[in-house]
Amino acid sequence: MTSPADDERDLISLLDFHIESGADAALDERPHDRFGEAEEPTPERRPAAPPRVPPEPARAPARAAPQRTFGQSAAAKPDEAAGDARARAAETRTLEELEALLAGFDGCPLKFTAKNLVFADGNPAARVMFVGEAPGADEDRVGKPFMGRSGQLLDRMMAAIGLDRSSAYIANIVPWRPPGNRNPTPQEVSVCRPFIERQIELADPDLIVCLGSPATQTLTGTKDGILKARGRFYPYRLGDREVRALATLHPAYLLRQPVQKRLAWRDFRLLRAALDGKA
Repeated sequence: MTSPADDERDLISLLDFHIESGADAALDERPHDRFGEAEEPTPERRPAAPPRVPPEPARAPARAAPQRTFGQSAAAKPDEAAGDARARAAETRTLEELEALLAGFDGCPLKFTAKNLVFADGNPAARVMFVGEAPGADEDRVGKPFMGRSGQLLDRMMAAIGLDRSSAYIANIVPWRPPGNRNPTPQEVSVCRPFIERQIELADPDLIVCLGSPATQTLTGTKDGILKARGRFYPYRLGDREVRALATLHPAYLLRQPVQKRLAWRDFRLLRAALDGKA
């Protein structure tokens, strides 16, 4: 016989399995065999007579509902959301203030489907900042970027050129996990973009590494795909100075296409040369 503790662990494992599979909500209290139900004949029903509705008494004209400030509603238009985000982000003076602002920001619908805000990891005083796309299931659970298999690969890639999380700062352009690990929409990226731009300003790195196409296109403005953009430095305006942003392949892509690791290795050697003042 199994103990209550074993049953509880089994239930938690089952819930983790469903969350990893992208099942974020239950639709009923009991499972249903939809295929079996579809085979059962549906009894014919006569259309019911429409109920008699008595005439409504005259009402006074309703007053217009007061408009909400955008930061309090996730249903506002994306353009309004991005403008509100930019204004709020510009008011922050430290990374701690920016993280607190994001924790209370309701303008991105992803906040309401994610478990945790995934703000950053590593050393904000480091010379190099890595920027990815969006958190996955492991990152959402832990609350830090690059915690799963792609994070383990990124750690090995950094170690190959003498870096680790104490000598690098890591973030994403979108700080909340999209449901089912889907790609964030252009509207979601637009709303979150002012926050990552302000995060980069406050961290003030000497070099930025854009991991994957979404981060590269968002931060550099290029329309090129990542295989064409990778291995190139792009200018990035950071306050009163200009720094360089290096485009490279996302570790999650490398896990799916291991043969492309040779390209990423070239890019990381270029990063090492840039940190050493040789590129």
